[in-house]
Amino acid sequence: MNEIILLTITTSLGSFDIELYQKEAPITANNFVEYVEQNFYENTLFHRIIPGFVIQGGGFEIGMSPKETNPPIKNEADNGLKNDKYTLSMARTQDLDSATSQFFINLVDNKSLDYPSMGGYAVFGKVISGEEIIDEIASVRTTNVGPYQDVPVEDVYIIKVEKK
Repeated sequence: MNEIILLTITTSLGSFDIELYQKEAPITANNFVEYVEQNFYENTLFHRIIPGFVIQGGGFEIGMSPKETNPPIKNEADNGLKNDKYTLSMARTQDLDSATSQFFINLVDNKSLDYPSMGGYAVFGKVISGEEIIDEIASVRTTNVGPYQDVPVEDVYIIKVEKK
């Protein structure tokens, strides 16, 4: 088993590279890779952008229609990894074990998301190059769309995710 998986995420605003921590977060990293191998993330939006907090994506197609996901996974937030700037974590509902495909990238050190606070949010990777693309995504103008807040006015979406 590889301990670190390298991927390139190409978005409508440019590309960035991430590494996934399979040793520390095996369920979460493997879940993400499974979605990548299914080409699930193609044409999914970064649908929630909160400057100074997170950018979130991986669950809605262009037009804000939710995608059908695989079953939820176990929350691995107690893996010792912290929600530091540019780390990737799984988004979930208030149910600790509800994460499916949606993930977020921390724009700052978000200690309030670390385990044990609220059960924590599972860190499973980190942006290792292209941080300027993350910052550019974080700077787009947002609005409300139906019940959703912090949605980009102009779509910011994933074109493809591929293993390096």
